[in-house]
Amino acid sequence: MIAQNPYELFRQECQTAIAGALKKTLPDIEQPTISLKKTPNIDYGQLASSLCFELAKKLGVKPLALAQNLVASVDKSRFDLIEKVEPAGAGYINFYVDFAKFSALTLKSIRKLDKEYGFVKTEVPKKVIVEHTSVNPLHPIHIGQARNPMLGDALARILQCRGHSVSRHYYIDDVGRQSSVVAYGYAKLGKPKPTEKSDLFVGKIYTVTSCIVEINRLKRLREKACISENADDLIKINKELDEWVSIAAELQEKFPVLFMALTAKIGEDENPEEEINRLNRAYEDGQPAAKELIREVSDLCLDGFRATMKRVGVTYDSWDWESDFVWTPQVNEVMTKLQATPFIFNEKGVLQFDADKATKTLDLKGKLGLSANNEVPPLTLVRADGTTLYTTRDIAYTIWKFKHAEKVINVIGMEQSLAQLQLKLALYAMGYAENADNLVHFAYNLVTLPGYKMSSRRGHYITFDEVLDEAVNRAYQEVCKRSPMLSEEEKRNIANFVGLGAVRYALVDVDSGKPVVFTWERVLNFETNSAPYVQYTHARACSILRKAEREAENPDFALLSERLEKELILNLAGFADMFIEATEYLKPNMIADYANVLADKFNTFYNAIPVLKADSQGLIDARIALTKAIQVVMRNTLNLVGVTAPERM
Repeated sequence: MIAQNPYELFRQECQTAIAGALKKTLPDIEQPTISLKKTPNIDYGQLASSLCFELAKKLGVKPLALAQNLVASVDKSRFDLIEKVEPAGAGYINFYVDFAKFSALTLKSIRKLDKEYGFVKTEVPKKVIVEHTSVNPLHPIHIGQARNPMLGDALARILQCRGHSVSRHYYIDDVGRQSSVVAYGYAKLGKPKPTEKSDLFVGKIYTVTSCIVEINRLKRLREKACISENADDLIKINKELDEWVSIAAELQEKFPVLFMALTAKIGEDENPEEEINRLNRAYEDGQPAAKELIREVSDLCLDGFRATMKRVGVTYDSWDWESDFVWTPQVNEVMTKLQATPFIFNEKGVLQFDADKATKTLDLKGKLGLSANNEVPPLTLVRADGTTLYTTRDIAYTIWKFKHAEKVINVIGMEQSLAQLQLKLALYAMGYAENADNLVHFAYNLVTLPGYKMSSRRGHYITFDEVLDEAVNRAYQEVCKRSPMLSEEEKRNIANFVGLGAVRYALVDVDSGKPVVFTWERVLNFETNSAPYVQYTHARACSILRKAEREAENPDFALLSERLEKELILNLAGFADMFIEATEYLKPNMIADYANVLADKFNTFYNAIPVLKADSQGLIDARIALTKAIQVVMRNTLNLVGVTAPERM
């Protein structure tokens, strides 16, 4: 017999056993739902039911007495995997698996299914869009933003393995003042060709242009404040201006040629701020010259993003331009539909969506987990100058996504939780309730670097590329130390997949709701809880299999009687359960946690129990089969989070 989920077969037998015992001893009661939990200690069996506690209350009997009666009624001869059943504690029913049969089932299934083992397919496959990364095309992806594509790609991988049809989308936020700022600076320089990686090149132009334009704007405001003799405004403006002048000094020192060139060119315009606003309006209106300029500089930045993402094995099926939804009727259609609802009001010429009124009128607070006194702020839809805001355009984009998918997962930082809630409420208000029900905001927390404060205004950020370079360099030093006999090419190759894998794993293995504290001591720890540790363990299993120089021809699985062996088999058998839970609850960190636990158990086994020098050929073959199964499952687990599973390190 081959099973995608061996633990589920055992669970089904246990449920059937209890159901049969209930029918025998209590034929007149309605069959209850029978749930089973894995025991924390193999000495108490492998599955346990607390059914008797709830049932005893209804029947007016003691739970332990009921458990004893039910256990006595179980006919073990009808089942293949149940070795024994015992009452326990104050009324639990504990099931013990027949390890010889369970080991054979699990290890043979892994051997046969190989790369497909554990990936139980859903009964209801869906078309799913995972929108992730979506960094504005203004500067390189930095380490603070890099958690997004690592989580998004892991989600897409696990959903695909679950049997869903997954499409990975990148939303290009090219509409708005920021895009116009960088395009303005780029045009002032005469649209130069990049002399370095294109996103780094664009980022420098954006940072310097922003600084020069902001100083110009504040100086104009200061003049007005002086004329109006508004002392409070003047103090506030001077304080802000001092900060920007300080930033300018830093940027001039870092990028002297670029700073001087942009200062001279921008100085030719009487009011740079107005020029940027004019470009912004022209782009939103779809004027050809503005379209050509902003698309050109955005594409330069995106080329850099693509190169970075290719390096870590992240791909996209669709690049969706925000401007495409502005230039077509889609955003206007959203506005028309929203204005037909009772939730729109006009405040000083600015259209707003009354999100809180929508939650009350449509009775959504309970459904969305909002407390009754939680007041949702209104959403501004259109500025006074007629230009739309990001979330307004995002509503149109979301409706478009649901034309191509049944479920949409937006991987967006938790600081955008309010905007994502308002977006969902707008969908409900417009009558897209089914879409709103299937819209998921996968929120994640920040990445922090101890001792380093990032500031995009000052150009203070550590790019993702820099982090990857440093990871590979550090991995190379470690490989040279551990394996000096390898060729230079082998060392470089190993350092590359170890370094890249270390960063990917570190950005995924923390629960998404918690911040990632990024330290090299944790990221590149070869001793525990890191990609290098799991990769090294996988390579160790491969090394044993190479030394064996044979398949496990006649394994005697009954000989796998050591406690460590049993724990490993249970762990392998439970891979599918973990995978299903990680996918259904969107918990990619569970995958990384599982990989680490499996690596821990295998390393303990490796250090304590001989594989190739066991007492008999049957036991040697059984342990080879166990090692092979561990190698397969560890590889499958690493693949889910986009980390290479090496055969040698």
